[in-house]
Amino acid sequence: MPNGCIVRVDQRRSVRQTERLSRRVNALGNGPAGEPGLIAVIAASLRRERERAGISLSELAKRAGVAKSTLSQIESGAGNPGVETLWALATALGVPFSRLVDPPRPATRVLRAGEGPAAHSEVAGYTAALLASCPPNARRDLYRVTARPGEPRLSAPHAPGTVEHVVLASGRALAGPAEEPVELRPGDYVTYPGDVPHIFDALAPGTSAVFVMEHV
Repeated sequence: MPNGCIVRVDQRRSVRQTERLSRRVNALGNGPAGEPGLIAVIAASLRRERERAGISLSELAKRAGVAKSTLSQIESGAGNPGVETLWALATALGVPFSRLVDPPRPATRVLRAGEGPAAHSEVAGYTAALLASCPPNARRDLYRVTARPGEPRLSAPHAPGTVEHVVLASGRALAGPAEEPVELRPGDYVTYPGDVPHIFDALAPGTSAVFVMEHV
């Protein structure tokens, strides 16, 4: 079974290529389970990656095609950037988009449908919710799984460091570490270590899921 980068995208019409006005990140306040607000996460991540790259605020703004004042606001936690701006900054820094919006996570993590850091575009009906970021130099395998109620699928531990990600597409299932599986409904996401015994148990007919297995 799986781990890697999965981004769930809700697209109602095509995105225009030119950024007009500012795009907004729906991230004010605190996230689930007391997590910092996404704006604060972005601000800290952006400063960290810019300093790691050894470039000035002015240089990053130039490379990303973003006004220096806008970049300064984002880094101070006062800005409200949209997905297009964040992609431009990530590209200029040479890091994945997820590096700017995803804080460190525990080994097992669950996101219910509708949760997760979400970035929106104001010029199109488009929302991208990040479910998981992937580490560098990882190999990922993607699977579509269908299952029916009955004997659960109990998997032996995979190679050390393996991580699995599951997004339930339909039905209902238990998934995760064998000793502590989580019940999932359509749209729910879970990630857990794949190097321990783990289980996938369909609880309803027509259960299906997308699995990503990541090997590092």
